[in-house]
Amino acid sequence: MAEKDVIESFARLFGVERFLYKGFVVKNGNRYFLLNQKLKNLTKKCGGWLYAGTFLGEVERGGVFHPSVPLLFMIAEKAKNRIVIDDKAAWLFVCGRDIFKEGILKIEGSRKKGDYTLVFNKHGECLGYGMIVKNLDRLEGGLAVKNLLDVGDFLRRERPAVQET
Repeated sequence: MAEKDVIESFARLFGVERFLYKGFVVKNGNRYFLLNQKLKNLTKKCGGWLYAGTFLGEVERGGVFHPSVPLLFMIAEKAKNRIVIDDKAAWLFVCGRDIFKEGILKIEGSRKKGDYTLVFNKHGECLGYGMIVKNLDRLEGGLAVKNLLDVGDFLRRERPAVQET
């Protein structure tokens, strides 16, 4: 699969079509980056590069693509599958928690179990994405969307180990 196709396939999960210019997505190992033409030329010259441009995500063993938060921000404006959540649910979501039906203010696009949705706060800011765990039209309460990635993930991973005294 071509570099751009991996990113475009992920974006289609949210109803987004053709949002990147052809040739600007570059694969380096199992990681994908968005590069302008100057950076792309530099990476060709230097050979063994680790990081350049905007990190879009990586393919893990087993072929599963894991997006970056900047990629979510790029597709957020055009995404058709989205939910808007209240302040309490937004805080819990960026802390790594799942979303319950009671916290959902608005649903756009897919409401079916197994589909992916971007998650927004009431100010229109993309907080991450998740998978719908039960059909939202029939759900009266309880767990609605499983958190797959949120903007707080980076901070949680960077937390220093607790030292015992």
